[in-house]
Amino acid sequence: MTDVIGYPCCSILISMTEKILNPELNQMSATAIAHPNIAFIKYWGNRDEMLHLPLNGSLSMCLYGLTSTTTVRFDPSLKADELRLDSLPADEISLARVSSFLNNIRGLAGKNLYAQVESVNNFPAGAGIASSASGFAALALAASAAIGLSLSEQELSRLARLGSGSACRSIPGGFVAWLPGSTDLDSYAVSIAPPEHWQLFDLVTILDRGHKSTGSASGMALAHTSPRLGQRLAELPARLAACKQALLACDFEAFAELVEADSQSMHAVMQTSTPALKYTLPLTELILASVTSWRKQGYAACATVDAGPNVHVLCLPEAKSFMLQALHAIPGVLEVLVSQPGGPARLV
Repeated sequence: MTDVIGYPCCSILISMTEKILNPELNQMSATAIAHPNIAFIKYWGNRDEMLHLPLNGSLSMCLYGLTSTTTVRFDPSLKADELRLDSLPADEISLARVSSFLNNIRGLAGKNLYAQVESVNNFPAGAGIASSASGFAALALAASAAIGLSLSEQELSRLARLGSGSACRSIPGGFVAWLPGSTDLDSYAVSIAPPEHWQLFDLVTILDRGHKSTGSASGMALAHTSPRLGQRLAELPARLAACKQALLACDFEAFAELVEADSQSMHAVMQTSTPALKYTLPLTELILASVTSWRKQGYAACATVDAGPNVHVLCLPEAKSFMLQALHAIPGVLEVLVSQPGGPARLV
Protein backbone atom coordinates (compact mmCIF):
# COMPACT_ATOMS: atom_id res chain seq x y z
CA MET A 1 0.00 0.00 0.00
CA THR A 2 1.21 3.51 -0.73
CA ASP A 3 1.39 6.61 1.40
CA VAL A 4 -1.82 8.64 1.48
CA ILE A 5 -1.82 12.44 1.78
CA GLY A 6 1.75 12.45 3.02
CA TYR A 7 1.22 9.97 5.84
CA PRO A 8 2.44 6.36 5.86
CA CYS A 9 -0.45 3.92 5.71
CA CYS A 10 -1.16 2.21 8.99
CA SER A 11 0.40 -1.22 8.37
CA ILE A 12 -1.44 -2.77 11.31
CA LEU A 13 -4.67 -2.62 9.30
CA ILE A 14 -3.55 -4.09 5.99
CA SER A 15 -4.93 -7.53 6.87
CA MET A 16 -8.49 -6.16 6.89
CA THR A 17 -10.70 -7.33 4.04
CA GLU A 18 -11.20 -4.53 1.51
CA LYS A 19 -14.40 -4.67 -0.51
CA ILE A 20 -15.90 -1.97 -2.67
CA LEU A 21 -19.50 -1.29 -1.71
CA ASN A 22 -20.33 0.50 -4.95
CA PRO A 23 -17.49 1.51 -7.29
CA GLU A 24 -19.84 3.82 -9.21
CA LEU A 25 -21.06 5.76 -6.20
CA ASN A 26 -20.33 9.44 -6.84
CA GLN A 27 -21.39 10.95 -3.52
CA MET A 28 -18.99 9.44 -1.00
CA SER A 29 -20.93 10.06 2.18
CA ALA A 30 -22.49 8.01 4.96
CA THR A 31 -24.08 8.54 8.35
CA ALA A 32 -23.75 6.17 11.29
CA ILE A 33 -25.14 6.01 14.82
CA ALA A 34 -23.38 4.40 17.78
CA HIS A 35 -24.12 4.17 21.49
CA PRO A 36 -21.74 4.94 24.34
CA ASN A 37 -21.10 2.05 26.70
CA ILE A 38 -20.76 1.67 30.43
CA ALA A 39 -18.02 -0.68 31.58
CA PHE A 40 -18.82 -3.13 34.35
CA ILE A 41 -15.21 -4.32 34.45
CA LYS A 42 -13.17 -1.34 33.37
CA TYR A 43 -10.33 -0.48 31.01
CA TRP A 44 -7.65 1.80 32.42
CA GLY A 45 -4.16 1.53 30.98
CA ASN A 46 -2.52 0.25 27.81
CA ARG A 47 0.21 -2.19 26.88
CA ASP A 48 0.61 -0.28 23.64
CA GLU A 49 -0.42 3.38 23.58
CA MET A 50 -0.54 3.73 19.77
CA LEU A 51 -2.67 0.63 19.20
CA HIS A 52 -4.67 1.02 22.42
CA LEU A 53 -3.99 -2.57 23.41
CA PRO A 54 -5.40 -2.75 26.95
CA LEU A 55 -3.76 -4.08 30.08
CA ASN A 56 -6.84 -6.21 30.73
CA GLY A 57 -10.07 -7.42 29.22
CA SER A 58 -13.31 -5.64 30.08
CA LEU A 59 -17.10 -6.04 30.10
CA SER A 60 -19.65 -3.40 29.14
CA MET A 61 -23.18 -2.60 28.04
CA CYS A 62 -24.20 -0.39 25.12
CA LEU A 63 -26.58 2.35 26.22
CA TYR A 64 -29.84 2.57 24.28
CA GLY A 65 -31.17 6.09 23.73
CA LEU A 66 -27.77 7.76 24.10
CA THR A 67 -26.21 8.29 20.70
CA SER A 68 -23.44 9.81 18.65
CA THR A 69 -24.61 10.48 15.09
CA THR A 70 -21.74 11.03 12.67
CA THR A 71 -21.82 11.97 8.99
CA VAL A 72 -18.69 11.67 6.85
CA ARG A 73 -18.39 13.05 3.33
CA PHE A 74 -15.20 12.57 1.32
CA ASP A 75 -14.80 15.39 -1.17
CA PRO A 76 -12.07 15.71 -3.86
CA SER A 77 -12.32 19.50 -3.63
CA LEU A 78 -11.28 19.66 0.04
CA LYS A 79 -7.72 20.71 0.89
CA ALA A 80 -7.89 19.47 4.48
CA ASP A 81 -10.20 17.57 6.80
CA GLU A 82 -13.01 19.54 8.43
CA LEU A 83 -14.73 18.66 11.71
CA ARG A 84 -17.79 19.95 13.50
CA LEU A 85 -18.79 18.64 16.92
CA ASP A 86 -22.28 19.35 18.21
CA SER A 87 -22.77 21.96 15.46
CA LEU A 88 -19.59 23.90 16.30
CA PRO A 89 -16.16 23.91 14.61
CA ALA A 90 -13.86 21.55 16.49
CA ASP A 91 -10.68 22.68 18.20
CA GLU A 92 -7.30 21.86 16.65
CA ILE A 93 -6.58 18.94 18.99
CA SER A 94 -9.87 17.20 18.19
CA LEU A 95 -9.42 17.82 14.46
CA ALA A 96 -5.89 16.41 14.53
CA ARG A 97 -7.11 13.30 16.37
CA VAL A 98 -9.87 12.68 13.82
CA SER A 99 -7.56 13.35 10.86
CA SER A 100 -5.03 10.88 12.21
CA PHE A 101 -7.78 8.30 12.56
CA LEU A 102 -9.05 8.96 9.03
CA ASN A 103 -5.54 8.32 7.70
CA ASN A 104 -6.03 4.66 8.61
CA ILE A 105 -9.20 4.53 6.51
CA ARG A 106 -7.65 6.42 3.61
CA GLY A 107 -4.78 3.95 3.72
CA LEU A 108 -7.11 0.98 3.62
CA ALA A 109 -9.01 2.36 0.65
CA GLY A 110 -5.94 3.74 -1.11
CA LYS A 111 -7.72 7.04 -1.75
CA ASN A 112 -6.24 10.52 -1.38
CA LEU A 113 -9.37 12.27 -0.18
CA TYR A 114 -10.09 14.61 2.69
CA ALA A 115 -13.42 14.56 4.51
CA GLN A 116 -16.04 16.71 6.14
CA VAL A 117 -17.08 15.16 9.44
CA GLU A 118 -20.06 16.24 11.53
CA SER A 119 -20.83 14.51 14.82
CA VAL A 120 -23.64 15.22 17.26
CA ASN A 121 -24.16 13.71 20.72
CA ASN A 122 -27.51 13.70 22.48
CA PHE A 123 -25.78 13.50 25.88
CA PRO A 124 -23.00 15.53 27.54
CA ALA A 125 -19.63 14.94 25.85
CA GLY A 126 -16.33 14.74 27.70
CA ALA A 127 -18.07 14.18 31.04
CA GLY A 128 -17.27 10.54 31.66
CA ILE A 129 -20.16 9.04 29.66
CA ALA A 130 -17.96 7.49 26.94
CA SER A 131 -18.60 10.06 24.22
CA SER A 132 -15.26 9.18 22.61
CA ALA A 133 -16.36 5.53 22.47
CA SER A 134 -19.60 6.21 20.61
CA GLY A 135 -18.00 9.00 18.58
CA PHE A 136 -15.16 6.91 17.17
CA ALA A 137 -17.38 3.87 16.69
CA ALA A 138 -19.76 5.97 14.59
CA LEU A 139 -16.83 7.58 12.78
CA ALA A 140 -15.25 4.20 11.96
CA LEU A 141 -18.48 2.90 10.46
CA ALA A 142 -19.49 6.06 8.60
CA ALA A 143 -16.05 6.82 7.19
CA SER A 144 -15.33 3.27 6.05
CA ALA A 145 -18.74 3.05 4.34
CA ALA A 146 -18.38 6.51 2.76
CA ILE A 147 -15.03 5.70 1.21
CA GLY A 148 -16.28 2.39 -0.17
CA LEU A 149 -15.03 -0.20 2.32
CA SER A 150 -17.11 -3.04 3.71
CA LEU A 151 -15.63 -4.28 6.99
CA SER A 152 -16.77 -7.06 9.27
CA GLU A 153 -17.86 -6.31 12.82
CA GLN A 154 -14.52 -7.60 14.10
CA GLU A 155 -12.61 -5.41 11.66
CA LEU A 156 -14.71 -2.37 12.58
CA SER A 157 -14.12 -3.01 16.27
CA ARG A 158 -10.36 -3.16 15.70
CA LEU A 159 -10.53 0.00 13.61
CA ALA A 160 -12.60 1.93 16.17
CA ARG A 161 -10.12 0.90 18.89
CA LEU A 162 -7.41 2.94 17.15
CA GLY A 163 -9.40 6.12 17.75
CA SER A 164 -10.37 5.38 21.35
CA GLY A 165 -9.83 2.09 23.12
CA SER A 166 -13.34 1.79 24.50
CA ALA A 167 -14.80 2.59 21.06
CA CYS A 168 -14.23 -1.04 20.10
CA ARG A 169 -16.98 -1.93 22.63
CA SER A 170 -19.50 0.38 20.92
CA ILE A 171 -19.40 -1.54 17.63
CA PRO A 172 -21.20 -4.74 18.79
CA GLY A 173 -24.53 -4.53 20.55
CA GLY A 174 -25.93 -5.55 23.92
CA PHE A 175 -23.53 -6.91 26.53
CA VAL A 176 -19.97 -6.83 25.25
CA ALA A 177 -16.58 -8.29 26.10
CA TRP A 178 -13.35 -6.70 24.90
CA LEU A 179 -10.82 -9.44 24.21
CA PRO A 180 -7.50 -7.76 25.09
CA GLY A 181 -5.46 -9.87 22.67
CA SER A 182 -1.72 -9.64 22.20
CA THR A 183 -1.60 -7.79 18.88
CA ASP A 184 -3.80 -5.51 16.79
CA LEU A 185 -5.27 -8.57 15.07
CA ASP A 186 -6.79 -10.18 18.15
CA SER A 187 -7.78 -7.18 20.27
CA TYR A 188 -11.45 -6.44 19.57
CA ALA A 189 -14.89 -6.60 21.19
CA VAL A 190 -17.64 -9.18 20.80
CA SER A 191 -21.23 -9.39 21.97
CA ILE A 192 -21.67 -12.04 24.67
CA ALA A 193 -25.42 -11.49 25.05
CA PRO A 194 -28.04 -9.52 23.08
CA PRO A 195 -29.80 -6.45 24.54
CA GLU A 196 -32.87 -8.47 25.49
CA HIS A 197 -30.81 -10.88 27.61
CA TRP A 198 -31.27 -8.83 30.77
CA GLN A 199 -33.59 -5.89 31.47
CA LEU A 200 -30.98 -3.81 33.23
CA PHE A 201 -31.47 -0.05 33.55
CA ASP A 202 -28.66 2.48 33.66
CA LEU A 203 -29.75 5.69 35.39
CA VAL A 204 -26.99 8.05 34.27
CA THR A 205 -26.93 10.63 37.04
CA ILE A 206 -25.54 13.93 35.72
CA LEU A 207 -23.75 16.11 38.26
CA ASP A 208 -21.60 18.11 35.85
CA ARG A 209 -22.12 18.55 32.09
CA GLY A 210 -18.73 20.16 31.52
CA HIS A 211 -15.60 18.63 30.00
CA LYS A 212 -13.26 17.03 32.52
CA SER A 213 -9.92 18.78 32.93
CA THR A 214 -7.88 15.62 32.22
CA GLY A 215 -9.16 13.50 29.34
CA SER A 216 -9.28 9.74 29.60
CA ALA A 217 -6.41 9.19 27.17
CA SER A 218 -4.10 11.53 29.12
CA GLY A 219 -5.20 10.11 32.45
CA MET A 220 -4.80 6.51 31.32
CA ALA A 221 -1.20 7.14 30.32
CA LEU A 222 -0.46 7.74 34.03
CA ALA A 223 -1.76 4.35 35.15
CA HIS A 224 1.72 2.84 35.19
CA THR A 225 2.83 5.37 37.82
CA SER A 226 0.35 4.04 40.39
CA PRO A 227 1.56 1.61 43.09
CA ARG A 228 -1.98 0.17 43.08
CA LEU A 229 -1.88 -0.93 39.43
CA GLY A 230 -0.15 -4.25 40.13
CA GLN A 231 -2.76 -5.25 42.69
CA ARG A 232 -5.59 -4.29 40.33
CA LEU A 233 -4.15 -6.33 37.46
CA ALA A 234 -3.64 -9.34 39.72
CA GLU A 235 -7.28 -9.23 40.85
CA LEU A 236 -8.82 -8.63 37.44
CA PRO A 237 -8.84 -12.09 35.80
CA ALA A 238 -10.94 -13.63 38.60
CA ARG A 239 -13.21 -10.56 38.85
CA LEU A 240 -13.73 -10.47 35.08
CA ALA A 241 -14.65 -14.17 34.94
CA ALA A 242 -17.00 -13.87 37.92
CA CYS A 243 -18.70 -10.77 36.52
CA LYS A 244 -19.24 -12.44 33.13
CA GLN A 245 -20.76 -15.45 34.88
CA ALA A 246 -23.06 -13.24 36.98
CA LEU A 247 -24.11 -11.25 33.91
CA LEU A 248 -24.94 -14.34 31.87
CA ALA A 249 -26.84 -15.82 34.84
CA CYS A 250 -28.62 -12.49 35.53
CA ASP A 251 -27.41 -12.77 39.14
CA PHE A 252 -27.77 -9.17 40.26
CA GLU A 253 -26.47 -9.63 43.81
CA ALA A 254 -23.15 -11.06 42.63
CA PHE A 255 -23.00 -8.64 39.69
CA ALA A 256 -23.49 -5.57 41.92
CA GLU A 257 -20.65 -6.46 44.28
CA LEU A 258 -18.22 -7.08 41.42
CA VAL A 259 -19.15 -3.92 39.49
CA GLU A 260 -18.71 -1.67 42.53
CA ALA A 261 -15.45 -3.35 43.52
CA ASP A 262 -13.99 -2.80 40.07
CA SER A 263 -15.04 0.85 39.97
CA GLN A 264 -13.37 1.42 43.33
CA SER A 265 -10.25 -0.40 42.16
CA MET A 266 -9.89 1.73 39.03
CA HIS A 267 -10.35 4.99 40.92
CA ALA A 268 -7.77 3.87 43.47
CA VAL A 269 -5.27 3.59 40.62
CA MET A 270 -6.26 7.03 39.33
CA GLN A 271 -5.95 8.66 42.74
CA THR A 272 -2.50 7.16 43.41
CA SER A 273 -1.02 8.01 40.01
CA THR A 274 1.60 10.72 39.60
CA PRO A 275 0.14 13.28 39.34
CA ALA A 276 -2.93 12.08 41.19
CA LEU A 277 -6.24 12.14 39.33
CA LYS A 278 -9.48 12.89 41.16
CA TYR A 279 -12.39 12.64 38.75
CA THR A 280 -15.12 12.34 41.36
CA LEU A 281 -16.85 15.11 43.32
CA PRO A 282 -18.06 15.01 46.94
CA LEU A 283 -21.56 14.61 45.48
CA THR A 284 -20.32 11.61 43.48
CA GLU A 285 -19.17 9.96 46.68
CA LEU A 286 -22.46 10.76 48.40
CA ILE A 287 -24.44 9.05 45.63
CA LEU A 288 -22.17 6.00 45.66
CA ALA A 289 -22.68 5.62 49.41
CA SER A 290 -26.42 6.18 49.06
CA VAL A 291 -26.79 3.49 46.41
CA THR A 292 -24.92 0.99 48.57
CA SER A 293 -27.22 1.85 51.46
CA TRP A 294 -30.33 1.49 49.31
CA ARG A 295 -29.18 -1.93 48.14
CA LYS A 296 -28.82 -3.03 51.76
CA GLN A 297 -32.44 -1.95 52.21
CA GLY A 298 -33.47 -4.38 49.47
CA TYR A 299 -33.39 -2.30 46.29
CA ALA A 300 -31.61 -4.05 43.40
CA ALA A 301 -29.19 -1.27 42.47
CA CYS A 302 -25.46 -0.66 42.26
CA ALA A 303 -23.29 2.19 41.03
CA THR A 304 -20.18 2.66 38.95
CA VAL A 305 -18.20 5.70 37.79
CA ASP A 306 -16.02 6.08 34.71
CA ALA A 307 -13.41 8.84 34.27
CA GLY A 308 -15.67 11.69 35.30
CA PRO A 309 -17.95 12.88 38.11
CA ASN A 310 -21.22 11.43 36.82
CA VAL A 311 -22.63 8.23 38.29
CA HIS A 312 -24.10 5.24 36.47
CA VAL A 313 -26.73 3.68 38.73
CA LEU A 314 -27.55 0.19 37.46
CA CYS A 315 -30.80 -1.33 38.63
CA LEU A 316 -33.47 -3.91 37.91
CA PRO A 317 -36.99 -2.85 36.80
CA GLU A 318 -38.51 -3.28 40.25
CA ALA A 319 -36.05 -0.74 41.70
CA LYS A 320 -36.26 1.81 38.89
CA SER A 321 -39.11 3.96 40.22
CA PHE A 322 -37.63 4.29 43.71
CA MET A 323 -34.13 4.98 42.39
CA LEU A 324 -35.31 7.72 40.03
CA GLN A 325 -37.26 9.43 42.77
CA ALA A 326 -34.40 9.14 45.25
CA LEU A 327 -31.77 10.41 42.81
CA HIS A 328 -33.86 13.39 41.70
CA ALA A 329 -34.33 14.32 45.35
CA ILE A 330 -30.59 14.77 45.94
CA PRO A 331 -29.57 18.46 45.75
CA GLY A 332 -27.04 19.00 42.99
CA VAL A 333 -28.31 16.29 40.64
CA LEU A 334 -28.87 18.08 37.33
CA GLU A 335 -30.51 15.30 35.34
CA VAL A 336 -30.98 11.54 35.23
CA LEU A 337 -30.77 9.91 31.80
CA VAL A 338 -32.57 6.57 31.62
CA SER A 339 -31.02 3.91 29.43
CA GLN A 340 -31.23 0.17 28.79
CA PRO A 341 -29.08 -2.26 26.81
CA GLY A 342 -28.62 -0.93 23.28
CA GLY A 343 -27.84 -2.39 19.88
CA PRO A 344 -24.76 -2.23 17.66
CA ALA A 345 -23.41 0.69 15.67
CA ARG A 346 -25.44 1.05 12.48
CA LEU A 347 -25.63 2.99 9.25
CA VAL A 348 -28.59 5.31 8.87
